[in-house]
Formats: sequence, structure tokens, C-alpha cells
Amino acid sequence: MTDKLALVKDKTSPANARSITDKLVAQVGRVILGKDREIRLAIACLLARGHLLIEDVPGVGKTLLARSLAIVLGLDYQRIQFTSDMLPADIIGVSIFEQGANQFRFHRGPLFAQLILADEVNRATPKAQSALLEAMEEHQVTADGDTYDLPDPFFVIATQNPTHQIGTFPLPESQLDRFLMRIGLGYPAEPLERKLLLGADRRSLLDTLQVQISEPEIAELQKTADAVFVSDALLDYTQALIRYTRELPEIEIGLSPRGAVDLISAARCWALIHGHEGVTPEDIKAVFPAVVSHRLRTRNDSSVPEHTIADYVLESVPVP
Repeated sequence: MTDKLALVKDKTSPANARSITDKLVAQVGRVILGKDREIRLAIACLLARGHLLIEDVPGVGKTLLARSLAIVLGLDYQRIQFTSDMLPADIIGVSIFEQGANQFRFHRGPLFAQLILADEVNRATPKAQSALLEAMEEHQVTADGDTYDLPDPFFVIATQNPTHQIGTFPLPESQLDRFLMRIGLGYPAEPLERKLLLGADRRSLLDTLQVQISEPEIAELQKTADAVFVSDALLDYTQALIRYTRELPEIEIGLSPRGAVDLISAARCWALIHGHEGVTPEDIKAVFPAVVSHRLRTRNDSSVPEHTIADYVLESVPVP
């Protein structure tokens, strides 16, 4: 047993963490073309024990990304299609009276899986959204006075349509803050889109994907990421970025303490999967837009567009 644990730890050294990540990205990249950076951000989000929000128009591959990640990571997968008539019990589960046993028995809902795709989360009512987001925060659910632990790892990938579309209920700022990252996939470049048009259905390629990592390796990578070195100078730079978001007149509410902690966690994971022994300013810059863009709200009279505010902060704060 000791030899096996030593082997796992050796595989999760910074150099080998990058090798593992490259294999994961290569596998997922067979289905999701030209989105290596977004795939790496999703992997970093998992290793940081966070949750991912993907906001984009329908049809760009959000669901395929979640399914592909579940396969190559070897995680139990469930998809929850959010609708306006969904109830919290549809997500968490419900207690049903069984006559044979003469008692109520809790039947677990689809939330009890390691990787959850919360599809079109902003089409559900705030009550149903809250049931999911509470579970994300606590990693457990309570039903009829009993508490049930969720699996480990527990990774939620929520998709969200643009809020101007019909039938959506925007997530409030307090709930958006619970997502460690928000990314978009966007349209593919024209050469890749031509490959999509001429190739096989991308969903048929899911059957060809192979598991590239075990659960113990994921757990060890998470522990290794926690220990990635962060220098005082790097913390000074990070705090300068955080301070700027709170002092900039264009921003209504600056980055929260939870967002600041998430920024360091994400940077540690980004450094690890790129083989770095410690976090660099480039690692902070790489994850900064994904970690903070959904947490910052610009004022109505701001001269900086909200979708570019993270880049504006990065450009305005020099590296010490």
C-alpha cells in the first residue's frame, strides 16, 4: 500500500502534473476543438475544489465539454436539465413512504454524483437555484432533518444562457460568487468549424474517449496544489489587484474575500498543471479574468464595459 501511495505522489509532482493535464486536454480536445485553454481552466477549477459556470449561447459545446471531462476524469456523471417548473426535490431527492418497511425512505436525486452538469441553470426559479447552490457550498444536503454527504470529488459545471434571452432568471451576485470560475467557449475558428462540418458527430466521439486519471490521483493533485509555493511578493501583487477592484470608481462592488481566496487557489492549480514549482504573476494573470469577471459589477455610468473590466484591472496594476 505504501508503494502505491508513493507512486501516486510521484505522479502528481509538478512535472508529472503537467504531463497528466496534457493527456486530459488532448483527450477532451478530440471532441471540443480549439478550446485547450478553456479545458485547462476547467481542470484547474476542479483541482481547486471549486465549481464552474459556463455562460454562452446554445450550441457551442458546453454540454459536450462537461460529458467529455466526466469520461476522461473517470467521474460519475449526472445531467440536470433546469426548467422553470423545477422543484428543489427534483434536484436533491425526496422521502417516499414505503409500506413494506412502514417508514419513509430518502431517494437520492441526481445531485448525488461526482460531476454534475446543471444545464441552463438560469432557466430555473431562484428557489430551485438555491437548492443547488447550497449543496455546492456545503457539500451536503439536508432532507427531513437528516444530512447526506455528497460524493468526493464533487464538481458542478453549470451552464447559463445570456441573461437577455427569454425565460431566464439571472443568478444574483451572492450566488455567482459561489462559482470559482466563469468561462465562455465562443464560436470556433473558421478552419476548426470546417472540420466540424466535414467530420463525424462530436457526440459519437465520446465513446472513443478514455479515462486518463484515477480518483486517488485527483485527490493527490488537489493536495499538491494546496502546497504550491506563493511568495510574499506574489501576495503583494495579488492584494494590489484586489485593492484596485475595491477602489476603482467604475466598479460598484469590489472583489470579495472569498473571491480573493479563490484567486490564489486557482493560481496555485494553474501553476501546478503547467509544471511550476511556485505561483508566478503570469499564473495570476491567466486565471484572473475567469475568477473575477462574474464577481465584479460596473456602475451604470462606467466608461469601462463590464465584459472587459478584468482585463482593465490587469492592465492598470503593474507587477512589482
